[in-house]
Amino acid sequence: MKKVSMLLLIAASALAFQACNERTKSEKENAEQAEAATDAASEANDTLATVDQNDADFAMKASAGGLLEVELGKLAQQKSASAKVKEFGAMMEKDHTQANDKLKAIADAKSIILPGRLDESGQKHFDELSKLSGKEFDKKYINLMVDDHEEDLKLFNKAAQDAKDPDLKNFATDVSGKVQEHLNHVKQLKSSLK
Repeated sequence: MKKVSMLLLIAASALAFQACNERTKSEKENAEQAEAATDAASEANDTLATVDQNDADFAMKASAGGLLEVELGKLAQQKSASAKVKEFGAMMEKDHTQANDKLKAIADAKSIILPGRLDESGQKHFDELSKLSGKEFDKKYINLMVDDHEEDLKLFNKAAQDAKDPDLKNFATDVSGKVQEHLNHVKQLKSSLK
């Protein structure tokens, strides 16, 4: 009987020791996981800290403008009475989708969160234009595209000169040339529709 009691005592001691060891191991693992999470958060903050606020603002404005160009380009292809305006709308959709994709890749790498839908102003323009069709649509759309591309050109030229982040600066430089082409094209289109 003493042997059985002694064996039970040894077994219980071994289990207790093992349980304590497991808890210590779990605590170590938890501490290591917490440290890894802290390191990851710190790296993300370092990335955010390296992107100047003006650069992040540029990225967000450029993205919002690009989303509007794509959506209005699609609308132009549906609502316009002019083949030239429809063609311009298709070009807006294609070119700005490509630019938006490039910007999104840069922003993702830098932990900049871009808008996923039209902002309030963009939605207002979209709603106004979606109620129109034919020549009335063409006139409003083309006027908006002239104004919008003039503003976009200022935004991109400023970022091409002043951006501190090299990727955003290169993006602004590359896209500003395309924005200038669009502005020239839409001004010619406006003259031809008079």
